[in-house]
Amino acid sequence: MNRVALFLNGQAPAKFPDLKQFKKIFCTDGAYNYLRNNYIVPDVVSGDFDSISSSEIPNDIEIVVTPDQDFTDFEKALMIIESRNYKEVYIYGSSGMEHDHFLGNLSSGLKFKDKLMLMFFDDYSYYFFADKETILEGYKNRIISLYPFPVTNGVQTEGLKFALKNEDLDITSRIGIRNTANEDKVTIRYNEGNLLIFVKIE
Repeated sequence: MNRVALFLNGQAPAKFPDLKQFKKIFCTDGAYNYLRNNYIVPDVVSGDFDSISSSEIPNDIEIVVTPDQDFTDFEKALMIIESRNYKEVYIYGSSGMEHDHFLGNLSSGLKFKDKLMLMFFDDYSYYFFADKETILEGYKNRIISLYPFPVTNGVQTEGLKFALKNEDLDITSRIGIRNTANEDKVTIRYNEGNLLIFVKIE
């Protein structure tokens, strides 16, 4: 199993995932408090420890101090995860509360999208950076949004109510949010750029 969980200092999940599916649990220092309040013990806590003192963390939890202010705590956590050869990262607490953090987390995630499989979760949806071809199965009647970050060229879709046929999306002029899967299988392709896919949780 090469999948790990990473908890960030955004809005804590209303319902936590089954943690048995993860090899390790990572969190940034700001997320440690809500994990502790929910009786979740992470394997690794990293960050600059401006949100909590490292002395508050039990000795049997690994602490990685990352004071470099040229990178966010999220980026630094991803660097640690990548250096330990994990490949899949399920990310919680990346949205909610302060929206500048949410946008910053998306920008940080973009830097790692070709190195790690990143899947973001909140209480309303899950979202990820799409490959040049992405296939979703078992999604009929689900709301699916396509969001250029910031530009995506040559978008083609199959299985969505409002089909795109080799069209361009641009954050300043045209985005593709609130579409609906009218087939069980949805295929999304694009030629150039970066594309975020949001899937509404049922």
